[in-house]
Amino acid sequence: MWGLVRLLLAWLGGWGCMGRLAAPAWAWAGSRGHPGPALLRTRRSWVWNQFFVIEEYAGPEPVLIGKLHSDVDRGEGRTKYLLTGEGAGTVFVIDEATGNIHVTKSLDREEKAQYVLLAQAVDRASNRPLEPPSEFIIKVQDINDNPPIFPLGPYHATVPEMSNVGTSVIQVTAHDADDPSYGNSAKLVYTVLDGLPFFSVDPQTGVVRTAIPNMDRETQEEFLVVIQAKDMGGHMGGLSGSTTVTVTLSDVNDNPPKFPQSLYQFSVVETAGPGTLVGRLRAQDPDLGDNALMAYSILDGEGSEAFSISTDSQGRDGLLTVRKPLDFESRRSYAFRVEATNTLIDPAYLRRGPFKDVASVRVVVQDAPEPPAFTQAAYHLTVPENKAPGTLVGQISAADLDSPASPIRYSILPHSDPDRCFSIQPEEGTIHTAAPLDREARVWHNLTVLATELDSSAQASRVQVTIQTLDENDNAPQLAEPYDTFVCDSAAPGQLIQVIQALDRDEVGNSSHVSFQGPLGPDANFTVRDNRDGSASLLLPSRPAPPRQAPYLVPIELWDWGQPALSSTATVTVSVCRCQPDGSVASCWPEAHLSAAGLSTGALLAIITCVGALLALVVLFVALRRQKQEALMVLEEEDVRENIITYDDEGGGEEDTEAFDITALQNPDGAAPQAPGPPARRDVLPRARVSRQPRPPGPADVAQLLVLRLREADEDPSVPPYDSVQVYGYEGRGSSCGSLSSLGSGSEAGGVPGPAEPLDDWGPLFRTLAELYGAKEPPAP
Repeated sequence: MWGLVRLLLAWLGGWGCMGRLAAPAWAWAGSRGHPGPALLRTRRSWVWNQFFVIEEYAGPEPVLIGKLHSDVDRGEGRTKYLLTGEGAGTVFVIDEATGNIHVTKSLDREEKAQYVLLAQAVDRASNRPLEPPSEFIIKVQDINDNPPIFPLGPYHATVPEMSNVGTSVIQVTAHDADDPSYGNSAKLVYTVLDGLPFFSVDPQTGVVRTAIPNMDRETQEEFLVVIQAKDMGGHMGGLSGSTTVTVTLSDVNDNPPKFPQSLYQFSVVETAGPGTLVGRLRAQDPDLGDNALMAYSILDGEGSEAFSISTDSQGRDGLLTVRKPLDFESRRSYAFRVEATNTLIDPAYLRRGPFKDVASVRVVVQDAPEPPAFTQAAYHLTVPENKAPGTLVGQISAADLDSPASPIRYSILPHSDPDRCFSIQPEEGTIHTAAPLDREARVWHNLTVLATELDSSAQASRVQVTIQTLDENDNAPQLAEPYDTFVCDSAAPGQLIQVIQALDRDEVGNSSHVSFQGPLGPDANFTVRDNRDGSASLLLPSRPAPPRQAPYLVPIELWDWGQPALSSTATVTVSVCRCQPDGSVASCWPEAHLSAAGLSTGALLAIITCVGALLALVVLFVALRRQKQEALMVLEEEDVRENIITYDDEGGGEEDTEAFDITALQNPDGAAPQAPGPPARRDVLPRARVSRQPRPPGPADVAQLLVLRLREADEDPSVPPYDSVQVYGYEGRGSSCGSLSSLGSGSEAGGVPGPAEPLDDWGPLFRTLAELYGAKEPPAP
């Protein structure tokens, strides 16, 4: 029976699937001594192989891929087959009665390679499982439906030029999504489509290699190689994919430098200084980078003395420069050879050498106007001091190299000889002294002499002339410093008092020795001993000097040994002093005399203290007086009895009618007679409001009004002497306002003054005034 099932499966699809379903057998049997039902062992009813389905198959109807069958199925239609798992009911369907499995749509192995399903046989009527569920797999069988691809393409690679055949360049790799374990769908073979005969590729590994030797970068630097990968082992019907490989040849030093010409000619002006660029030389090298770096050198000694050559910062050009000053008159051209050499040489390519080249160079020196040239780079002259003006010091000489017969004019630059000590003869160049020189004042004179061509004043040159002033014995020796010393009155005979140093301003070589001589004779108070080293010792003689108030003046004669010998006399001051036991000075004789006739130190301190105390008292007294005066001044300032008020406000005149009302300044009541009764005070606050009677208008003329007011003030006896004087500029008439003046009185209208107001009623502030003026005058006889 199993043989028939296998034949059926092979007929359906040839995928070798096989299944066998057997119903569980329940046996009811009794054994001896043990009656009753017994559970017999159930053998496995499913025997599976894998099912297969071809991918990408698309037909009009579902495709049968296999059949399930169980031993319990007797063909009576009571068995139902169920299918669950991945794709059950959608991708795969099963016939419940027959167990046939169909696929309903096209499958892609690259998306899903297999499906896991569960099969089960149940009773159709009761859905009781007849078999336990069993798992099986449906695999998607691959077909060649994916071409090879290069995931890392396109490729770029570099290989050195001149590489040998078979040098590895790069490895390309293609991927095929088909199943490599089934057939040849994923078996790839690599071939070169474009790039022959320069490159080849390994069919199995995809390694690209050089196919010819000596590929030259200078001929072709870049190559484009097309590589193809084909599946099915490269057989007909296989799918293919391609990629490009860009191969660049890297440079090697396989080309020597080469000068484009064999002779280079340059010219340079003779005045060009060292370092001046003469020209550039470039040897051509088709290599790149460090392989093209070159070094240049001058082969002939003739050119290397006057010129030098170096490589520029790029390492490609040779820079020819002047090495030392050129002279057209001495040499007009130079010819030499220059060599260019590669700095980096690869031993592997020595056979393509030598890696150097030589070219000839000719440099022509051009003539140029040159300033006069001195016979020496610097001059050193000497002249003795104290020579008369006009003494010859030396001669400076210069010549025009372009025209030796051309005359030259000489001069001394003023800033180099500010004291005008020298002069130079313009045509001959002789230098003379212009004033006497003193070596002790200045030894060296640095002059700058200018030589100028008479034909061209622009052509001039300078030279340093150093003149040294030579010494003569013209300074007598003298003491190094003024000596003022002392000797104790208790000093023993022969004691050293002072070491005396001499100074000679002349040069050491002229008068190197100074001699000393002191006072001679038996009456000499001091002795001078020459130490013969430029110093002398002042000694106390055997007979001590008698003490006296005035110091001793010891004459000393000094002379040198120059030619001629010079001498001088100096004086040393020696005081005889009273000394302490330790040798320190207690007092000298002039000081002791003054102390005896003067006051003691304590007396002087007492006098100073008394004087200070008196000065302090005087200062205190002056301060108290000043303070008192200031207090009185404050009181006087507060007692002010007159107030002068001045208004300095100028109006706009009669034409200014907008600033104020002119009619308000008129006083129509000014000339009216005063009402009977005491006159009203206008400089104090009244106790009761005094009613005023209207007065007839006053004079229309302002001048008349002012005269009237003045007369009223003069005739008013009630005006106190300290009334304020106020000045009002009265203008206009017809004002309805009262008078603002405090000078108004009852006499304005020429009437008799009324009775005076009692001053006692004015208050305590005016009590004193009431006592003075309040008493009634006795009647006239």
